[in-house]
Amino acid sequence: AVIVDEAHQFAETAARFLGEAVTSRQLQELVRDIALELQKAELAVPQAQSLLHQVRQQVVAVQAAFSEGPGRAASTGLPPAAAQSLHRLAEDLHRLREQLSPLAGASQGLDNTWQRCARLHSRLHQWLQEERVGWVHWFEAGRKRFALHATPLEVGDSFHAYRKILGRAWVFTSATLSVAGSFDHFLHQLGLASGEVSTRIWPSPFDYGRQALLYLPEGMPPPSAPDYTTRMVAAARPVLAASGGRAFLLFTSHRALLEAAELLRDSPHPLLVQGQAPKAVLLERFRHLGNAVLLGTASFWEGVDVPGPALACVVIDKLPFASPGDPLCQARLARLRSQGLDPFTAWQLPSAVIALKQGAGRLIRGHRDRGVLMICDPRLTGRSYGRVFLDSLPPMPRTTNLKEVIGFFGSHEDSSD
Repeated sequence: AVIVDEAHQFAETAARFLGEAVTSRQLQELVRDIALELQKAELAVPQAQSLLHQVRQQVVAVQAAFSEGPGRAASTGLPPAAAQSLHRLAEDLHRLREQLSPLAGASQGLDNTWQRCARLHSRLHQWLQEERVGWVHWFEAGRKRFALHATPLEVGDSFHAYRKILGRAWVFTSATLSVAGSFDHFLHQLGLASGEVSTRIWPSPFDYGRQALLYLPEGMPPPSAPDYTTRMVAAARPVLAASGGRAFLLFTSHRALLEAAELLRDSPHPLLVQGQAPKAVLLERFRHLGNAVLLGTASFWEGVDVPGPALACVVIDKLPFASPGDPLCQARLARLRSQGLDPFTAWQLPSAVIALKQGAGRLIRGHRDRGVLMICDPRLTGRSYGRVFLDSLPPMPRTTNLKEVIGFFGSHEDSSD
């Protein structure tokens, strides 16, 4: 049998595994390694050295061109200067591959670097052509790096073929695999029919009715309001005071995180902000301090385990819908529309529900934990789809009354006492 834990990540992981990438780091390492192998083989090849210099310079030119455009977009949003530089880079890689071909037999190292050169040229050439059906070509770029990605939008066929070859039973498990009690979203991602699988949900071992409280503050503006983060922080302050810090504040965007960090700089509790230190260091400080407030984005929504009294409150700013401007999201939505499906109900809503369940899951990590989950987004009760989110969360009492929240923290001794 093959047992997959945290299986809600499986489809995304499979898409990355099946996808292809060309990165600035791969190209820089290729140039370095070819030069080193030529030196080891004591081969003086002026033309190859000249081409290595050209490739190195072209990578720099591509990086500079990317600085003038968006940091992440589909290939159709490629800045013109970057497109020109990438075509020149593809030509230089082709010439370099041809130059290395007769030298590849001189050593195992040269043979390996020749194959890498050929592979990167093929990927780059493919990326610059029209997209393959069912794939999306996109890029991401920072000040010192860039990456070109080709990602399949569906992994069902590949997974089916792999299962057939492997001939094993598969077990998928996760605390966030279902949406309002249904596995349809997960099954659709892997191309599985409900009739060919057996599904089951086991209740949580934790007593959410006694250990947790869901707080939905009233009077919050729409998430698109320019003062939303200011209002969210204002609503969270009395909760943080009642909890004595000991809180995660989880955000759906880095911009909101930075804005909240600025608003909370006068906090009486130690403030830990994603980006100040590595994730593991921040978590260790959080556990050690015992009264800290940690601000994080996507990477802190899951895979973080802080049992005990150090964490007693999780505040979530907005429902975690994928950004509509993300190139992968745009391509998936277009793909679903072409199949006659409603993108919102087929993908956007269930994906956001699973992400919210992951964030909420940071709160109760042990049988003696107690805490408040505060979700600030008014769409949870103001939109019809909010019921899907609520039905997917662990069964816990719900309130809109701040006094009940304060009373919750004062009604019982800490689990550590």
